[in-house]
Amino acid sequence: MSTLEEQIDIAVPVLAAWEQLHRVHEYPQFVDGVRSAHPHGRNLAHLGVRIGGAERSVDTEITDRGRGRVMAWRTLDSVRLRGAFALLPLDAGHTRVQIRVEYDPDSMHREFGGPRGFAQAGAVERAVREDLDHFRELVETRVNGAADGRPDSPDAAPPAPREQP
Repeated sequence: MSTLEEQIDIAVPVLAAWEQLHRVHEYPQFVDGVRSAHPHGRNLAHLGVRIGGAERSVDTEITDRGRGRVMAWRTLDSVRLRGAFALLPLDAGHTRVQIRVEYDPDSMHREFGGPRGFAQAGAVERAVREDLDHFRELVETRVNGAADGRPDSPDAAPPAPREQP
């Protein structure tokens, strides 16, 4: 297994970031390649993903740990991925989001094609970094919109999923 760790600081309280992580149906708005996401059962989610032109359905298990500060996840099928989000409050209005992703490079290549070796690691790192940036944009817009009374508050209709080439 290969491991990637990234982090980003966002200008929202830890609870707002925690709640956004649990809005599974909104994953297509910030996770590249996720075309659809539907929670089912207590801690399962079904994701429709498209990576490198390959489309797959992926079932995941999501578990909360660490008193509302760590959300772990793992895939339940042939795409062997697992990881965790850790949320660290920096102050009342800022949170550090840390992500750890463990993946099997051979499984990733077999299921989705694409590069191997350092090129694959670089592609995974870029994708995770971009996902964190999109997560920050989404949650900061949502929280700031709610504070300002704008229509991009949590009760507004969600934006359309991000398009992938």
